[in-house]
Amino acid sequence: MRAGRRSMAGVSLGGVLLLFGCSPSMAPSSDGAGGSGGVPTATGGAASGGSSASGGSPSVGGTPSSGGTTASGGQTSLTGGAPATGGGPPLEPVTFDLMEEVVFYDAYADTSSEPAPEGVVRLTNDLFTTRLSDDQLAQIQPHLQLDVQIGALCDNYDRIGSVRLALTPKGAESYDPDEVPHLELGRFITPFMDKNAQPDVVPYTWDIDHIAAVLQSPAVQAEYDFWFELSVFGVPYAANDEVAGCDGRSDVFRGWLSLSTDSTLPARDIDVLLPLAFEDPFNDYQAGASDAVGMTTKTLEFELDGAIEDAEVVFILSHHGANSGGEEYERRQHFVELDGEPVLDFTPGRSSCEPFRMYNTQGNGIYGQTPRSDEDWQSFSNWCPGDVIDIRHIPWGSVAAGSHDFVIDVPDAVFTGDEGNFPLSVFVIGRSAP
Repeated sequence: MRAGRRSMAGVSLGGVLLLFGCSPSMAPSSDGAGGSGGVPTATGGAASGGSSASGGSPSVGGTPSSGGTTASGGQTSLTGGAPATGGGPPLEPVTFDLMEEVVFYDAYADTSSEPAPEGVVRLTNDLFTTRLSDDQLAQIQPHLQLDVQIGALCDNYDRIGSVRLALTPKGAESYDPDEVPHLELGRFITPFMDKNAQPDVVPYTWDIDHIAAVLQSPAVQAEYDFWFELSVFGVPYAANDEVAGCDGRSDVFRGWLSLSTDSTLPARDIDVLLPLAFEDPFNDYQAGASDAVGMTTKTLEFELDGAIEDAEVVFILSHHGANSGGEEYERRQHFVELDGEPVLDFTPGRSSCEPFRMYNTQGNGIYGQTPRSDEDWQSFSNWCPGDVIDIRHIPWGSVAAGSHDFVIDVPDAVFTGDEGNFPLSVFVIGRSAP
């Protein structure tokens, strides 16, 4: 564990940018995982969102300090009452199929006019959204599992995808998604898939019990609607030439999204939610993507209006950049600090990507023709095509009111040719101290 804290004169991105979760624009190459840029306004649907308040609008008036990337807009209080179950007997386990076989199209093309399934809105070619109904909300329980399946169509490369939670004004039919915050719930990488080979669907699963507590808040339910978004970037250009049956096609992936919930865990009392970053760019060459150009250190400064207990920091980060010598292929040590205290030291990557070989039905240079040793995988892979990206949880305990900061540092990162990115999502949850 690294001792102490670096002193730095960071660059502020502006509180509204971070709080309102504007998506970074990531222009991927055709031979690596890609990301999607901002989302245009949805017409007749909903879009992305994030923080919520009891009995009023979220505060956006926090006091930024002079250094680091500032997340303005103090904590959001989610106070109010008992869980939606009303204190009665435990509910039966239930699964909600929120999206069934939605079709994603070329992310760089005009938005497709093909109809989406009933109850689902296509915001862009790489982003769908659907609202959790009042009946579904009433059945949310302390244990919550998120499941995604991605099916092969006409993109045979590994791409980036994510699931987001949107908290939108109650009853809103349309709005500008750039004006509301997001929470990223899960991130994943598609395998290299030939749609003509089996298996042609890959599953992803996350436990998101921390989100169940937010969804169960009666005060938030009274103020906001909850929308779940599924995003998968894809382009068909290589598959148009390389995959039989893909000539001239623009459909790239199929997607399914479901939630499963039960009462196998005790309820968690959470009434504070503070989004700090949503898929924000993190690199050393883009102004505002780190504390200073030339440094891969990112500081998120924020204010807590009151003391909180049972605090937890939740974050997601993954490496991208498939150019020669790109950070996608370099394992780096990461250091995380809260208020200057080291709290986490980790290096991304699995011990082996062999468990996901079965889903990589398109020949590629990552898996090759024969199995790799664990040592070989650990020499270069930050993630596996066909696997989830880890959700990292940092228990924080009791935290005083006032100014705080989250710092993540990847000191050995080298963004060859000013390419690559470590998109970063961070939020804080907790319970108001008495």
